[in-house]
Amino acid sequence: MNIGQLAREAGVPVDTVRYYERQHLLPRAQRSAGGYRVFSDSDLTRLRFIRRAKALGFTLEEIGELLALSDQRQQDVAKVRDTAVHRLQDIQQRIDELQRMHGALKQLVDACPGHGDNAACPILGALTETRA
Repeated sequence: MNIGQLAREAGVPVDTVRYYERQHLLPRAQRSAGGYRVFSDSDLTRLRFIRRAKALGFTLEEIGELLALSDQRQQDVAKVRDTAVHRLQDIQQRIDELQRMHGALKQLVDACPGHGDNAACPILGALTETRA
């Protein structure tokens, strides 16, 4: 299949396919006699793997590691699990930070009457405080 077909089947833009190829997440495509990239079903499987891993929050570096581990079928899954556990911990840390931000902003919004002078606005006041 050509690059357009591959991108459409995987649900990604053509530029993404080229980018993943440059990042060595996808192997260099074979070329037709006319110089066009030719991709296989295994390339489509790999591209879908990358897309799903991105959706789960894995970095491109981590995806590269997961792909390498996936290519070594005889290997123990401990490294795959360790990578997923690390990503899960990172996601939890981001959730905790977002919840903290949510609580702080909610307090400011609840304290703001939504009318009156800017100088009395608790939101602007909190953002312009000199203490960190």
